[in-house]
Parts: sequence; C-alpha cells; structure tokens
Amino acid sequence: MAKSHELSLSVYKITPLFPREETYGLISQLRRAASSVPANIAEGCGCNGNREFARFLEIASRSASETEYYLILAQDLKYLGTKTHEELNNQVTEVKRMLTRLMQKLDAAS
Repeated sequence: MAKSHELSLSVYKITPLFPREETYGLISQLRRAASSVPANIAEGCGCNGNREFARFLEIASRSASETEYYLILAQDLKYLGTKTHEELNNQVTEVKRMLTRLMQKLDAAS
C-alpha cells in the first residue's frame, strides 16, 4: 500500500500546477482516481478471505488504470511536462504490477 500512497501524494503535489479551471474537472478526477487505489487496498485488507480481498485489489487496479489515463490526458493538454509524466507513469506502472502479482498470489492460494 505504501507505493500506491506515494502515487497519491505525488498526484496531489502536481495538481496545484494545473489551470484553475480544472479544479472541478481533471484535478478532481485525477485525485479521486489516484487516492482510490490505496483506499481500496486498505478496505480490502479488512475483508474476510482472499476472494473478497482480491475483488478490492481489482478495483484498485482499475483505479490505477484510470489514473494512468488522466496522466496521459494531462500531458497531452500540456499540464504536465514529459519528465513529470514519465515519473508519475512509472509509479502507476509499478503499482499496477504489484497489484497484479498480489492478485495472482491470492488466486494461487485459493
């Protein structure tokens, strides 16, 4: 969960640099998607059984993919520079890989 929390913090740090008119648009959507990743992992940790935990990990993975798209959109709109986008995208990719591995381990344990 630490890596997904770091991703969420990174998103919160860069979004104040976006145009003010994006406050209720892209900023809100990006922050919501990024913070949903660790929130779903945390919620899943409180579940009884691997199957239910895996369901929350899948939701977290979807939120990570949504975050990935919003970062692409922000870069294409010139709200993010290439280097910043690459750094954030690398974080998202790492979180998605970790989630996939954990879901595979849970599936194998079932």
